[in-house]
Amino acid sequence: MDMRPTPATADPFANKPFLVFWELTRACALACSHCRAEAQHRRDPDELSPQEALRLVDQLAELAPPMLILTGGDPMMRPDVLEIAARASAAGIRVGLSPSATARLVNYDFHKIRAAGIERMSLSLDGATRETHDSFRGVTGTFDRTVKAIELAREAGISLQINTTLTRSNLHEFHAFRDLMFEWKPEMWSVFILVPTGRAGADDVPDPAELESVFEEMADLVGSAPFAIKTTEGHHFRRVLAQRGKGGATGRQGMRAPLGIRDGRGVMFISHTGEVSPSGFLPMICGNVRDTTPAAIYREHPLFISLRDSDALGGKCGECEFRTICGGSRSRAYGLTGDPFAADPACVYQPRQSLVLSK
Repeated sequence: MDMRPTPATADPFANKPFLVFWELTRACALACSHCRAEAQHRRDPDELSPQEALRLVDQLAELAPPMLILTGGDPMMRPDVLEIAARASAAGIRVGLSPSATARLVNYDFHKIRAAGIERMSLSLDGATRETHDSFRGVTGTFDRTVKAIELAREAGISLQINTTLTRSNLHEFHAFRDLMFEWKPEMWSVFILVPTGRAGADDVPDPAELESVFEEMADLVGSAPFAIKTTEGHHFRRVLAQRGKGGATGRQGMRAPLGIRDGRGVMFISHTGEVSPSGFLPMICGNVRDTTPAAIYREHPLFISLRDSDALGGKCGECEFRTICGGSRSRAYGLTGDPFAADPACVYQPRQSLVLSK
C-alpha cells in the first residue's frame, strides 16, 4: 500500500498560493520580442469589467495570498488600475505593479501609485545598453523611460525590482546587467530565464551550460550584493546555491518567498479575461473566475494538485535530490516538450540517483 501523504496534505501551498499574477489587460504600447502575452495596442473588449475586477479582488481577499502582482500587457492601460490596487491593499494583500516603461508611465503621478497601496514596482531591463534594450522592447526611448521611472519610483517611496529576461541573444550581456544593478541598487534583481511561449521561440532559450555558468556567478553575489537576487523560471538556481552552501542544504536565498515555489505550486495566474493557469508561462487553462472562484480552481483542479506533488515530476527532475526546493520550470518543460511534468531542458545537472542507476 502506498503510504505517502497526498499532495493536498503534504504541500505547504495546498491551501493558497504565495503569489498571484493578474494580467489586468493585454494592451501595451511596446512590441517586445519575447512578449508572453503577445500584447496588442488596444484593450480586449472581453477583459474583466470594472465590476468583475472588484469582485475578483474580494474573492482574492478571501483566498488571502501574501502578494498580488498586477501585470499585463501594461496594467497602466486600464483606467481602474489604482482602484483595483487600493481595494486589494485595503483587504490586506501586498500589491506589486509591473508596468511598461512608456510615456504614459513616466507622465503619471507616482505618489498616487504609492497612495493606492502599491508597495513595489517591477521594471524590465532586457538589454544592458540603450540600443540593445530598445531593440528588445521594440520602441525607441524605452531604456531612458525605464531610468526615469526608477527615479520617480524612488522619489515616491516605492520599492524597486528590476526584471531581466535572459535569452540566447543577450546572455553575453550578463556582466553589464550585473554592473548596472550595482549602479542602480534596486531592492531586488529578478532574473527571468526565457520560456518559449507567446512571441518567444525555442531557439531563444539560453544554452544550458552557459546558463549554469551564469548561475555560478550569480551565486557569488548572493549575500554580498547590495540587492536581493531571485530567479523566475530558473528554479535550478536554488540547487546551485544549495551546492555552494548558501542557505544551508535548502539553497534559501534570504528572501520572503518560501522555497519550492514554481508554476502551480505557490503560483497562480489570472488572465485579462479571467482564465486561470498555473502561471502566465504555462498556458494550460484550468477554469475562469467568471464562473468559479480562484480558491476553488487553485485548491481543487487536478493540474494544480499534480503540480504541487514533487514526486509527480518525470525524467531527471523526478529523480533529483533537489526536486522539493527546485522542481524545474514546468513552463519550460511544457514549452519545449509538450509535457509540464517532463525534465526542465535548461538544467544540466545529473541527479545522484540517476548516476547510481546508470552504473
